[in-house]
Amino acid sequence: MSMAASLSSTGVVRLLGALAKSASLCSSSGGRALHVTAVCCKNRAARIRVGKGDRPLTYEEAHHPHDIGHRKGWLSQNTSNLKGEGGAADRTMEDMFIRRFMFGTFHGCLANELVIKRRGNMLIVCALILLKLPPTKIYFLIGYSEYLLSHFYKCPVKLDIQTLTGKAVYKYL
Repeated sequence: MSMAASLSSTGVVRLLGALAKSASLCSSSGGRALHVTAVCCKNRAARIRVGKGDRPLTYEEAHHPHDIGHRKGWLSQNTSNLKGEGGAADRTMEDMFIRRFMFGTFHGCLANELVIKRRGNMLIVCALILLKLPPTKIYFLIGYSEYLLSHFYKCPVKLDIQTLTGKAVYKYL
C-alpha cells in the first residue's frame, strides 16, 4: 500500500502541519517555502450551462456523462469491454475513424452523434441526417460509405440513415 493511500485525513493534516513547521524553520535561512491549496473535486466535464431557455439541446447534450448506462445508452455497442475479451483499444480506434469518416463524407449534414453497433461480423452505423443535399446525392454517399467501410474493415457494413428537415431538439436550456 502506498503512503498516499494509507494516510487518513487526520494523518494528512499532521503531515502538512509538520511540513509547514519544517518549512517555517527553513524559510528563516531563506530557501524553502510550502504553499498548500484546497482540492477542487467538482466534475465539470461536458456540462451545459443553464441559460435563458432559448438554447436548443440535442438528446446527447441534455444528459450528463455520468448518466450513461442509466438514462442514456452508449454510442458504441460491442462486446470488447467484457471480461476476457481483447481488442478494446482497437475497437475504440476503429469507431473514432468511422465517426471522422462519416463526418467528412456527410459534412454539415449529421444532425446528431453516430451510433455504432457490432453484431457478429456485421458493422451497423446509425445516423440522423439533415436534408441539405438532394436525395440522389444522399443515396450515392450512403453506397459510397458502405462500400469503402466494408473494404477497409473486411466485413459487411450497413448504414441505417434517417433524414430530418431540421435538427432534433430534445429540450431548451
